[in-house]
Amino acid sequence: MDVATSSAVLLLTILAVIVLIPLLAFSLFAVKILIGKSIGDPGYPPVKGTVFHQAFYLNRLYDRQTEEAKRNPTFRLLAPSHSDVYTVDPRNVEHILKTAFDRYSKGEYNREIMTDFLGEGIFMVDGDRWRQQRKLASFEFSTRVLRDFSCSVFRKNAARLVRVLREMAARGMDFDMQDMLMRAGLDSIFKVGFGVDLNCLEGSYKEGTDLMKAFDEANALIYRRYVDPLWRLKRYFNMGTEASLRKDIETIDAFVFQLIRTKRDLLEQRRGRSDKEDILSRFLLEGDKDPEKMNDKHLRDIILNFMLAGKDYREQPVETIFHEIVDAVVEGLDPPETGSGADGPEDQFVTKITESALDQMHYLHAALSETLRLYPAIPIDGRCAEVDDVLPDGYKVKKGDGVYNMTYAMGRMKSLWGDDAEDFKPERWLKDGIFRPESPFKFAAFNAGPRICLGKEFAYEQMKIVSIAPLRFFRFKLADEGRTVTYRTMFTLHIKGGLHLNAVPRTRLCRRQDVH
Repeated sequence: MDVATSSAVLLLTILAVIVLIPLLAFSLFAVKILIGKSIGDPGYPPVKGTVFHQAFYLNRLYDRQTEEAKRNPTFRLLAPSHSDVYTVDPRNVEHILKTAFDRYSKGEYNREIMTDFLGEGIFMVDGDRWRQQRKLASFEFSTRVLRDFSCSVFRKNAARLVRVLREMAARGMDFDMQDMLMRAGLDSIFKVGFGVDLNCLEGSYKEGTDLMKAFDEANALIYRRYVDPLWRLKRYFNMGTEASLRKDIETIDAFVFQLIRTKRDLLEQRRGRSDKEDILSRFLLEGDKDPEKMNDKHLRDIILNFMLAGKDYREQPVETIFHEIVDAVVEGLDPPETGSGADGPEDQFVTKITESALDQMHYLHAALSETLRLYPAIPIDGRCAEVDDVLPDGYKVKKGDGVYNMTYAMGRMKSLWGDDAEDFKPERWLKDGIFRPESPFKFAAFNAGPRICLGKEFAYEQMKIVSIAPLRFFRFKLADEGRTVTYRTMFTLHIKGGLHLNAVPRTRLCRRQDVH
């Protein structure tokens, strides 16, 4: 064989290896996805692709799910080791979240994806660890001390938000309301939950601002793992999105571990005093009983889970209120007094927002519920089957399958909400002017069953306070009227690119006929 022929053979061999090895790997991957999934069995939900197909429409994922759910209320996507079942049927939601609660868990698949971010916090654990965290948090949320303290913090931050907006309005500047509300939410959850003043709203605490940015980026990057078959390889070699995620988590961890050390030192100095009104203090005291289980890493996970709940669960619906410009929510409120001394009108106004006053704000409660119906903070959530099961709609699921309730899509189902399901209509929640709740399995914005959000009432309280104060003092309009407002696909629902508004000071209270 001459040199030319040898070179040709070598080249063909190299090309064959380059082509055949990836082709073989892809074929094996495809077989792994398809085998054992009972694809032709009508007893299982219809197959509408694989989980990896979602990468092609990731930017409009929840709308694509909605379109499919209108055709098939329950369907599934295939993954290498299991199927993911998606449903908008309230009977199925009630089944996995309540009736058959013990048959479903967070699942190893979800835990593997999310653990780097949320660790073993309350959103990610099951069994004894979940019960322990929930018991401690439940005790804390039920105390009058925390309720009074949190209301005071929410009012203070609402007044601060009004002052910042007034400065923006005086300068004629537009601003990102999403960013402001996230900052206000982070300030509130760190004060109420961890006894720390971040002062993110005014931007005076750079570390707090860096934490917020890193947290949101990690939120988005971790979600991409669901549609990226190579994420483990990228993590191993610290490449691409996984390298960015690692940097964000390092930023988060540095801040949170320092917070734990500082809080532990402070608690030691106050040993014996009973004014431990924040949640972290109670977990630190619990850690004294079992330091191995309640170590700094576990405390870090608890903090990040509460951050997720406090920052995103509570602020996203308020953004939509400002987007929809629901002036009717301020109807009936007394105008603020002029004020004297150091207190401005916003400080005097927020003192009027008492618990009894909040209870009477039925239209505002309805408007917030309506935003959560259409734009839930967690647009999709679910569980993993621990045993073979049959859903109430008759479809089977296998052990290891995920079953996800599409909260975003559920809010757009005409079968659940009527022909005007996609319209923003707070009145659908009112009867004779009084708010009327819906089944938590139809309106699952706060989850349901044993894992229903402990902070639901706190969330409504904070949302009401943080929305009513700015709406009392300003009218809002989009800075760019021609811009289409859409979302960024991540674990929690954020407005893509922020919500840029202009604020115009009110000169009088609006009446219902002023709304346009």
